[in-house]
Amino acid sequence: MTDTDYRIERDSMGQVRVPAGAYWGAQTQRAIENFPISGLRQYPAFYWAMGLIKRAAAEVNEALGLFEDREIDGKKVAGSEIARAIVEAAGEVVRGELADQFVVDPIQAGAGTSYNMNVNEVIANRANEILGYDLTASSRPVHPNDHVNMAQSTNDTIPTAIRLGVLSQLPALLAAFDHLAEALRERAAAFDGIVKSGRTHLQDAVPVRLGQEFGAYARAIERNREKVADAADGLRRLGIGGTATGSGLNAHPEYHARMVATLQRLSGIELRESDDLFESMQSMADLVHFSGALRTAAQDLTRIANDIRLLSSGPTTGLAEIQLPAVQPGSSIMPGKVNPVMAEMLNQAMFHVMGNDFTVLLCGQAGQLELNVMMPVMSYNLFQAMHIMTNSVRVFTDRLVVGIQANRERAEGWLAKNAILVTALNPVIGYARGAEVAKEAMATNRTVREVVIEKGYLTPEEADRLLDARRLTEGGIHK
Repeated sequence: MTDTDYRIERDSMGQVRVPAGAYWGAQTQRAIENFPISGLRQYPAFYWAMGLIKRAAAEVNEALGLFEDREIDGKKVAGSEIARAIVEAAGEVVRGELADQFVVDPIQAGAGTSYNMNVNEVIANRANEILGYDLTASSRPVHPNDHVNMAQSTNDTIPTAIRLGVLSQLPALLAAFDHLAEALRERAAAFDGIVKSGRTHLQDAVPVRLGQEFGAYARAIERNREKVADAADGLRRLGIGGTATGSGLNAHPEYHARMVATLQRLSGIELRESDDLFESMQSMADLVHFSGALRTAAQDLTRIANDIRLLSSGPTTGLAEIQLPAVQPGSSIMPGKVNPVMAEMLNQAMFHVMGNDFTVLLCGQAGQLELNVMMPVMSYNLFQAMHIMTNSVRVFTDRLVVGIQANRERAEGWLAKNAILVTALNPVIGYARGAEVAKEAMATNRTVREVVIEKGYLTPEEADRLLDARRLTEGGIHK
């Protein structure tokens, strides 16, 4: 670096060289140098939430009369001007206009102090610029700790930002679930007339309709959507105002309630006050619970993707009861091969989400006494899980589910050979005779109808009525 490439910033540990045009300051620069770990960057939803918190804090503290006038280089700067500049700079953060200034690795010092100070420094320096001071000024009126971080601690801002950020991304995730469930419902209706072999233990079982299978998939997605939405409700309870340990030291007695109300107004998200600020500092259980709901949804999505891969297997040597849209060649050596790539993609995405959840779980139990210091990587994994799940479910729906076609001939052909159809005859001929018929049908490669009539257990008319495959999918006792 040449002298013109950087400026000198100071913190409690001394001087630090900072890139000349950067809005961040000394503590952020130390974090950059201390934690060149993953090369990853936190998700925008987190910084949106941090910007919202800083703006709300400036509004609330100004309304409480806590911003004092300052004299800088003989010039008086009103406390209200400082508050206004912070609000304006924080608004730019909320709108994503300063996104390139948030440069701290997610794997960093505990609790997220580096995250918090990165935001504090960027907003302070941008606020100073708004007030007419450049980044090289020896004295600047807006201080990152005294003003931008007023009445706050890393320990209450970071968990509040995680909650707000997750809630801001929740509608997109729920919409992806809704879209998938709707597409599966539509396929279920389209496939309702196709009767096929059911399978348990991957072996032949009594008939089901292909539409019933797809309707069950749709209902599973709807139930998981409900689980995720319910789990998110606990995230609406905010601990902002607990400051360092939950006692609210250095925060006005009205600060907590006013902050929750202001954040709700600014975000448009339903929020609630914490009923115990100490618990809000200590426990990340709400986040672990929400992550667990994502994991539960991920395992169900994996199961459905696996079923679709099985049902489409072949096409000449597998089940091939459904046909998937061909979206790309499936082999570099076998011409004409087409693979279920969208189902495979969803599997991989959901495995990743499950891994994210395990990290969140480990982070959650690692809290000690008044603080959980594992929030930086916990938050990254939560945001990443939501991001991956939202996008993968949407793509799976649009590029696979809506284009699934049924292979009626193959599905009904398998059913015709299914000796387990004899189960429907149990109330008439009994289990022992039914087992005899099933064994002979499989041994001679004949249908149950043929064998049961040949043995004289049923007339042709009785066999046709009792073995009506569509009727068998509707339950009940048939005599």
